[in-house]
Amino acid sequence: MATVMQRSSSDGGSSSGWSEAGAAAAAGEEKAGWEVRPSGMVVQARDREDGAGVPPRPPPPEIRVRVKYGAARHEVAVSPIATFGDLKKVLEARTGLRPAEQLVTYKGRERSNSEYLDACGVKNKSKLVVSEDPVSLERRFIERQRNARIQSANRALGAIALEVDKLADQVKSIEKSVSGGRKVAEVQITTLIELLMRHAVKLESIAADGDSSSSSQKNIQSKRVQKCVETLDVLKVSNARLQTVVVTTKWETFDTPATTQWELFD
Repeated sequence: MATVMQRSSSDGGSSSGWSEAGAAAAAGEEKAGWEVRPSGMVVQARDREDGAGVPPRPPPPEIRVRVKYGAARHEVAVSPIATFGDLKKVLEARTGLRPAEQLVTYKGRERSNSEYLDACGVKNKSKLVVSEDPVSLERRFIERQRNARIQSANRALGAIALEVDKLADQVKSIEKSVSGGRKVAEVQITTLIELLMRHAVKLESIAADGDSSSSSQKNIQSKRVQKCVETLDVLKVSNARLQTVVVTTKWETFDTPATTQWELFD
């Protein structure tokens, strides 16, 4: 425990200055390894960063602890004055669990991140058990389910996009025919509209589950379907105004050629 010298007063109660004897004693003590604090107290000198004081002690040698995680066994080197939080960072590469997802148990007790290994009695070859935090496990399970739903939605959106591409090509073909004055069968337009509406219903049933990429693709395909349906509605009206063109072919007729009678000889 550091020895403390109180500041003496020069006027019987006032602390305005040092007595000559106190000042001389403080100067002598400072040379002997003491220092004066701003409050006027003389305490044992602390180690200085410039090396003028006592050199700092070297860090203690690392210890190797044995860690059990499920069926796996690991042995890691760690400083004995490290915390369990530091140990979790070392174990992240071995277990694949982030520090927040780990529960470290030693001597049947779960240890907090702020506890020190040496203070808890951990020494060389000590055995610890690591498990996954149940809350983290549940969170990971929910995340896996969400990712699976997103992947399923992306696959469904991809399949619909291919079908819409084919139907859009047919819409362009009908638009070209109607614009050129050639009437098409109304059933073709009606069938295309029905197919597009079916895809619109499928798009509505796909849950993007908060994924921005899936939501964006869903909106893009929905707008494409809507645009194709609107185009077909306009083409249906324009097509009804066109006259049906009947193409007839006039065939040229020829007289039956005269037959030649042949005489037969025995």
